[in-house]
Amino acid sequence: QVHLVESGGGLVQAGGSLRLSCAASGRTFSNYVMGWFRQAPGKEREFVAAIGWSGGATFHADPDKGRFTISRDNAKNTVALQMNSLKPEDTAVYYCAVGTSWPRQAAGPYYGMDYWGKGTLVTVSS
Repeated sequence: QVHLVESGGGLVQAGGSLRLSCAASGRTFSNYVMGWFRQAPGKEREFVAAIGWSGGATFHADPDKGRFTISRDNAKNTVALQMNSLKPEDTAVYYCAVGTSWPRQAAGPYYGMDYWGKGTLVTVSS
């Protein structure tokens, strides 16, 4: 059974940094795309970043480019999201997800991803 467990969330002041981590288990994920998404209160889930099978290809949502960096370690089945220069509008529950293809907004609220974690809360105070 596949499990994704996020960690690293918490309360941080604006301008600060957090590093989220997601540990995946239940199978080998080296052939999967891994991604991060977030959902703020009252808003729809949105894409944050994704990374390809080998880690050579990454995509970041436009608002987060330059501030957020996704990385993965296939040997450990983990994916991380380094978040710098955090803003209050980054406050959300952050979810890790994996899938056999790149996230697609047209696929619906789960972006076509196959497995999801339960999320970790990030709160950025002003």
